[in-house]
Amino acid sequence: MSAIPACPQCAMENTYPDADNYVCADCGHEWPQSQAAQAEEPAGAAVKDANGNVLSDGDAVVLIKDLKVKGSSITLKMGTKVKSIRLVGGDHEVDCKMDAGNFMLKACYLRKA
Repeated sequence: MSAIPACPQCAMENTYPDADNYVCADCGHEWPQSQAAQAEEPAGAAVKDANGNVLSDGDAVVLIKDLKVKGSSITLKMGTKVKSIRLVGGDHEVDCKMDAGNFMLKACYLRKA
């Protein structure tokens, strides 16, 4: 198995390097090798809080805004401290357990404690 990526246009694996570019022999599409290296890196791997601090599993965070829970009359109050968070993929990056239950929260409403 080669380290040369498949063509992003036609998805065929008949590609080869040519100077600073990759070239697809099937469709003739050319793209820079630096673009292919950037695509292999995980996009947005670091989850950051509202202040730009990187969050990790097990961190303690504080809510920076009152959050209404959809489909319920519960409101999570600003200043509530949440211990031992867990990072997950998706739109809501933080999984946590609070007195009111288990919640999935967006990191933009949290700050590292």
